Amino acid sequence: MLQVDFANIDSSRVGPDRGVEWERELAAATPRLREAREALEARRGDPEAMLGWIRLPEADPAPLLDYAAAASWARDVLVLGIGGSALGARALAAALGGAGARLHFVDNVEPEPVAALFDGLDPRTTLVNVISKSGTTAETMAAFLLALDWLRRALGDDWKRHVVVTTDPEKGILRPFAARHDLASFAVPPDVGGRFSVFSPVGLLPLALAGVDVAALLRGARQANASAAREVAENLPAQTALAQYLAWRKGQRISVLMPYSSRLALLPAWFVQLHAESLGKAYDRSGSRVHLGPTPLGAVGATDQHSQVQLFREGPFDKLVVFVRHRQADRDLELPAEEGLEELAYLFGKSLFTLLSAEAAATAHALAAARRPNYTIFLDRADAFHLGWLLQHLMWQTAYLGELFDVNAFDQPGVELGKQYTYALLGRPGYEELAAELKRAGVKP
Repeated sequence: MLQVDFANIDSSRVGPDRGVEWERELAAATPRLREAREALEARRGDPEAMLGWIRLPEADPAPLLDYAAAASWARDVLVLGIGGSALGARALAAALGGAGARLHFVDNVEPEPVAALFDGLDPRTTLVNVISKSGTTAETMAAFLLALDWLRRALGDDWKRHVVVTTDPEKGILRPFAARHDLASFAVPPDVGGRFSVFSPVGLLPLALAGVDVAALLRGARQANASAAREVAENLPAQTALAQYLAWRKGQRISVLMPYSSRLALLPAWFVQLHAESLGKAYDRSGSRVHLGPTPLGAVGATDQHSQVQLFREGPFDKLVVFVRHRQADRDLELPAEEGLEELAYLFGKSLFTLLSAEAAATAHALAAARRPNYTIFLDRADAFHLGWLLQHLMWQTAYLGELFDVNAFDQPGVELGKQYTYALLGRPGYEELAAELKRAGVKP
């Protein structure tokens, strides 16, 4: 199960009547949330709406699993992708592990780490998964050029068995390249954006190669879909979207995601991109200039109790904190008694998970007592089923927030100009006018 505790969302109340204001606000917003759900449903058939991520959990993972089984020779997988082409799989791989290949994500072009990675891998037992919808993502394709050269020098004509391409089914430069060299390939659906693509081959192929239970991930994601289709009283994505929206309206413009799990330490990075690119917009759907969007921030409990929580509790009243907890540990450790350390007797006989749970509950209450709004998402376990549910829930939450803010949550115009300037600095044909502009401004690589 995935459940949400909103008891601490009302920053004006503590004690037995906490949550009263939240219930009133939820009731008042129910018609608007219902309209949001209906608007999203009405646009699902439009490929330009980029809502293909909703149907991804219904896909059959068999082709991915078959390929992963055939590639069981690979001890290491180089995953070449950036942003949405890496963050989701990276977070889930760190959380879930697996008995398959080791995943190595090349999502930056800093030369020293990339060189060290190639130096430490055996090309004979390494598979390269290049992920780019267009095939023009500069960082990804730079890494791919290096990987191709590395494989060819070591393996000769056998390099082709060591490359699998994930790209647009028809367009882009990688699709004809894969066809020309008869490379294994998988398709990114055209109506699925990068930050919403974790349950497409973008995320599922690396995870299948690593031995993660991708079928369980998809089962969990289907639970989020079911919740998002219900009436507001049972629609958790709509409810958490409302909590985020109301917090923003009340001045809590920073949205913190704080899982109490080191295994989920990379989840906030995925969430940051999801919310930042989807909701940070200069214009609303009518073309009016708005410059809005909650600023996402990541934290990890219990580690950040000793760093960021001081700011969360006593700093500006500008943050909504969302905790993520799981109710059961897969494995626990009991704390032994130790003679001479009797001042620690309150820990004797307790378990690490009991301590972690107590710290999470205490931090949430400490924030509430300081009138700092927060709510907690509970998972029964931190397994593939529940994490699939959680990530799809957060994608639905983002979609609902786009409706509440009246912005297009599925484009990212603010990212494009930086890409174009990069192409101009590198001399890519077609960008001469921008190159001249940069030269006049004195901008150099």
